[in-house]
Amino acid sequence: MRYPHVALAADPHDRVGERRADDAWLDAAWADPETRVLVVAGTRVRHVDEVPHWVSPSDAPGDGTRVLLGERDGRVWFALVLDPGDADGDDWVGLRGLLPHLAGDAVEQAPLVFHAIGLAEWLFATRHCPRCGGRLEVQMAGHELACVECRRRQFPRTDPAVIMAITRGEPGSTDEGLLLGRQDSWPAGRYSTLAGFLEPGETLEDAVRREVAEETGVVVDEATYFGNQPWPLPASLMVGFLGRASSDVIEVDGREIQDARWFTREQMRDQAGAGTLVLPGGVSISRSLVEHWYGGPLPGSW
Repeated sequence: MRYPHVALAADPHDRVGERRADDAWLDAAWADPETRVLVVAGTRVRHVDEVPHWVSPSDAPGDGTRVLLGERDGRVWFALVLDPGDADGDDWVGLRGLLPHLAGDAVEQAPLVFHAIGLAEWLFATRHCPRCGGRLEVQMAGHELACVECRRRQFPRTDPAVIMAITRGEPGSTDEGLLLGRQDSWPAGRYSTLAGFLEPGETLEDAVRREVAEETGVVVDEATYFGNQPWPLPASLMVGFLGRASSDVIEVDGREIQDARWFTREQMRDQAGAGTLVLPGGVSISRSLVEHWYGGPLPGSW
């Protein structure tokens, strides 16, 4: 079974990091009409029918920060990063609006789009040196910032987060249950796997146990790696785990999670089919975790 979150990371581009300081090569690549550019502002990109719209350098705006993404399919790919305030009009769409379309015919663009949006968000959010408050200037084709005062360098950050399918009961039995939770701000019926950020000095497995205990009161013993997915909203890497619970009493924290329930496969199938249970979207690692446990595709999406 091929999981949607794996498809989003398929066919990665060559990031050609050795070219990021080669100004002559960068200028030649930008002058090549075969080069393709994605215009980005914050987490919004130019699109046509909600599919990313790549243009030649000659058709890109004249200002902005030029960011090298890499090489693929015999051509060079860039992002041109504008100020988020420049994203006016109907020809702009956010990453969440793109995700369902990236899972279709444009799935091969996902690694390039995630790379572009992740760097654009980092460049927008990182305006001053955290050591001295000095001004930062862009280097290495958009992949590095250097303080003009103390020369301290800044690099794009990625915040690791765990996301987990926690089960109880005999594996494969009719009464085996999967733990899903929801927030009150979500639409009615929407439930998802639990997730949370890694804390300093913590292993990924311990983060799984801590987050589940904090949010639902359920104790997890076993935690095994499932897969991962880049998630530039704004700068995360979602690391998926499968976990087995040693307790099944739920006591939600009421802050991050307002409700949590155990779902058997029968309950999940019937409620998803009826539309009373709204499951994670088809391109997310959460959906992959749920369908891995269930044993196949499920009706419904968000």
